Amino acid sequence: MKEWWIHVGLICIPLVAVYLHIPPPQLSPALQKWHSAGQVFHFRGRKIFYRDSYGALGSSDVIILLHGFPTSSYDWNKIWEPLTQRFHRVIALDFLGFGFSDKPRPHKYSIFEQASVVEALVAHLGLSNQRVNLVSHDYGDTVALELLYRSDQNRTGHLTLNSLCLSNGGLFPETHHPRLLQTLLKDSGILALVLTRLTNYMIFQKGIGDVFGPYTQPTDAEFWDMWTGLRFNDGNLVLDSILQFINQRFQHRERWVGALTSTFIPLHMIYGPLDPVNPHPQFIRRYQQLVQRSTFTILDEHISHYPQLEDPTGFLNAYFNFIHSF
Repeated sequence: MKEWWIHVGLICIPLVAVYLHIPPPQLSPALQKWHSAGQVFHFRGRKIFYRDSYGALGSSDVIILLHGFPTSSYDWNKIWEPLTQRFHRVIALDFLGFGFSDKPRPHKYSIFEQASVVEALVAHLGLSNQRVNLVSHDYGDTVALELLYRSDQNRTGHLTLNSLCLSNGGLFPETHHPRLLQTLLKDSGILALVLTRLTNYMIFQKGIGDVFGPYTQPTDAEFWDMWTGLRFNDGNLVLDSILQFINQRFQHRERWVGALTSTFIPLHMIYGPLDPVNPHPQFIRRYQQLVQRSTFTILDEHISHYPQLEDPTGFLNAYFNFIHSF
């Protein structure tokens, strides 16, 4: 029996070694086009990728899009062109540790730092005195709440917010249900280091597919683009560090939920009700109870955690109805 385990180990070790040195996938033509249309600015010595498109003539309105975990600004690709027809400037970035931005390790990733990245980008683009509209999803929702807190507190360098539209994010720890792998990665120490290195496309596809609706699954090409964005700059190796945002939501609940419930900035929530991470009806009931100044849109019952990708038309209709209401 001992010899059998030795043989297995001798076989597995080189296989694992080969796997760990598999280079990241090549960018698809669609992802390459997105990358080529973007630019980079430096934040505390780190490269941050962003896109900044000029759109509607005769409008001065600016919109900034904040993506979720574990994906990137490419999450907004299906609604990008329609937004440029409504807004003067449409801006999105890859947060530090995501997409085409730098992914330093070791590094203590935090929501506070990501909010500072957004503020630095706004300053870099010369928009510090411009009223901006924020649209956020998932992880980006929490970054948006920190930006909202800073704006309402009139902190130095804060954004001047015109409106905030949230979507399918874990705003309330008590109604948030992270996936098993997320829980393992954020809390497991040495095990997390192993898991980040063994995460592969099949595991990733299964995890992402579980938070899309059964009728709105990404295509194979779309799954692959998400995986490519994650693997760019070895992003799989920083997942455990980034996932500390779940613990940060508990630690700073009063600050972030307090900002949401007390602000007078126009608010809207676009919600895919089939979301297993923020399940219906518990999440939306909690939102209605606590955020009474906000309006909200519940999309079709088959829409899940990624509404801007699963139902881009419904998402846009809900957002334009909101933005034209004030």
